[in-house]
Amino acid sequence: MQSSVKFGGFLRAIALGAGAVFAASAAQADGGQTVITAARYVDVLTGKTVEHPAIFVGADGRIASIADARTVRWGSDVKQIDLGDRTLLPGLIDMHVHLTSLAEVGGYQGLRYTDSFWTVVGVANAKKILDAGFTTVRNLGSADFGDVGLKQAIEGGHITGPRIIPAGWALGATGGHCDSGGLPPSMDRKQPSIVDSPEEARAKVRWLHKYGARAIKICATGGVFSLGDSVGAQQLTFDEMKAIADEAHMLGLKVAAHAHGDDGIKTAIRAGIDTIEHCSLASDEAIRLAVEHKTWFDMDIYNDDYILATGTANGTEQESLDKEKAIGLAQRQTFQRAVKAGVRMIFGTDAGVYPHGDNGKQFAKMVEWGMTPLQAIRAATVNGAEALGMTGDVGAIAVGRYADIIAVDGDPLTDVTRLEHVAAVVKGGTLVKSE
Repeated sequence: MQSSVKFGGFLRAIALGAGAVFAASAAQADGGQTVITAARYVDVLTGKTVEHPAIFVGADGRIASIADARTVRWGSDVKQIDLGDRTLLPGLIDMHVHLTSLAEVGGYQGLRYTDSFWTVVGVANAKKILDAGFTTVRNLGSADFGDVGLKQAIEGGHITGPRIIPAGWALGATGGHCDSGGLPPSMDRKQPSIVDSPEEARAKVRWLHKYGARAIKICATGGVFSLGDSVGAQQLTFDEMKAIADEAHMLGLKVAAHAHGDDGIKTAIRAGIDTIEHCSLASDEAIRLAVEHKTWFDMDIYNDDYILATGTANGTEQESLDKEKAIGLAQRQTFQRAVKAGVRMIFGTDAGVYPHGDNGKQFAKMVEWGMTPLQAIRAATVNGAEALGMTGDVGAIAVGRYADIIAVDGDPLTDVTRLEHVAAVVKGGTLVKSE
C-alpha cells in the first residue's frame, strides 16, 4: 500500500445518511483543508476501534470533525492523506527522553566531545523519535537548555521533530545523581543544576522557568549512571522537594522526580511531585501512597535489556552495570505490582540510555509485565496528555485536538508489537513520514 495525497484548497464535506460516525458540519468544513482516511482508528478514550474514518483537519492543524468515509463526500479542492488498509492511533507520547544524549557514547567517552555537540545530536534524535511515531515528548534533563533550543527550532520550522516539553537542567543535590561525578577535586565546579537548601531550590525553579523550561525534573535518589552513589539512597530532603513542587505549581509547571529508592519515592509523593520516574524499588506502602495521591508512575522497563546486552562496549562503567543488574528485575516486578494495584501509569522510556527511535519496543514489555495492549497504548496517549495537562491538545483522535496521528499495519490491540514499526506519521495535519 502506498499513501496518496490529493491537493486542493478548502474543505467541502457533507454527511450522507446515518452511517456517519460524526456529521461534518458546514461550519467545521469551511475552516478545513485536509482529510485523513484509513481502514480504521483506535479511539483510546473508549477503547473501541472505529471503521472507515474520515478525519477532517482545519488550517490550525486541529481536528475539525470525524465522519464515516463511506457516507461523506468532500470537494476536489481538499487535500487527502489516504493511509489505506492501516490502523490509525493518536500520536504517541514519551514522557521521559533525553534528546541530547547518545546511548552509544557512555561514561567517560562523553568527555571527548565539545559541549555544543550534544545539541547537534539532538537534531537527529528528534527526527528519529518523530519517525517512530512519538509526536510529543517530555525531555527530562538537558545541559545548557539544549532541549529548549530544539523546541524553538522545531516550532520555527527549521528542523523536524516532535512537540517538546523541555525541563532544561535537572535539579539535584551536591554529589548526587544530577551532579557530574567521577572527576578529581581540582576539576570541581558547581553545576548550574545543584540545590542544597529549599531557598536555592525555589530560586532554581524560577531560573529554569525564565529560560524556557516547561517542566521541572529533580533527582530525588541516586542513579544507575552516576558514579559513587547508591542507586536507592535519597538525595533531596522533603523540604527541598516541597519547595520545588510548590514553586513549580505556582508557575504552572509539572514536576518529575527521578527516584529508584523507596524512601525517595515516598518523600516525593508526599511533597506533591507529579510523576515519579523509574520507581524501581517502590514498596507496597509507596504504591499505596501513589494510588492515594493520584501520583503518576513512569517506568522505563525496556532499557534494562539494552544496558545489559551492550555491557561496557559503549563506555558504561562496570559500577553502573552492577547497579543495573541489582535493580532491573526488581523494577519490572514493581511495575507489575503497581499496575495490579491501580497506580496511574504513563509511558516513559529514558531514550538516550538506549538508541532513540526504538521507543516503541517498550510496549511489549509493558504487556509482558501485566498490562493489556490497550492499557499500554493509553499510557502513551491519553494518560500522557493528562499528566502533561494537555488533554485539549494531544493524546487522542478527537475533535479539537491536534491532528497528531500515526498509522500501523494490523491491529495493535491484539499485537502491540505493531507499534514498533510505524508506517506513517502525521503531525498537526501534515504528513511527515510515509512508507
